[in-house]
Amino acid sequence: MTHDQPPPPARKRGRPTAREREERRDQILDAAVRLFVAKGYQRTSIDDLVPAARVTKRTVYGYFGDKSDVFTAAVERLRDRALAAPAAAASPEPLAALAARIVATLHGDEAVGLHRLMIAEATTFPELAARFHRDGPRGYITALTGRLPGPDPEPLAEALFTLLLGEPHRERLLGLRPAPTEEEAGRHARTALELLGITAE
Repeated sequence: MTHDQPPPPARKRGRPTAREREERRDQILDAAVRLFVAKGYQRTSIDDLVPAARVTKRTVYGYFGDKSDVFTAAVERLRDRALAAPAAAASPEPLAALAARIVATLHGDEAVGLHRLMIAEATTFPELAARFHRDGPRGYITALTGRLPGPDPEPLAEALFTLLLGEPHRERLLGLRPAPTEEEAGRHARTALELLGITAE
């Protein structure tokens, strides 16, 4: 190319792939969780999220309707990750493995941070609290209900979910114990199943 020739036109980027969109969505949610946990729900704005996630406001609204949708999506993402069996898992996945993953997720730093936030702001944002319960705890109970026997397994699923949280979760909320290791989460899950007489397979 000679010096008097114009440079070639910039190649236009095509539409993002599904994987790229998922990565961008996770990028936004990761930044949102950090902000929510550090500042609280009320004091976090979409304007705060834009630079933290390194995206435009238009991008945020392209994925989520408003701030409450961002928060709810973070709760749903946690739930979906906890309930999704690993690709290499046996089919059907043993109930003990699912229960252990629920323990590890809900006793983990991200879930505990969001739970603390929701407790603190539930009276100010009752509709958000209702969405948190529907898409968080109730979602786990529904999944467990589908794995338990009997004509009316929901009460047993509620009891199991309560035990999967238990006193250790209260201590996590109060900052009195660290997140469980994988071994500790598995032991907690097995104990809960044994207390209710549920077969772990």
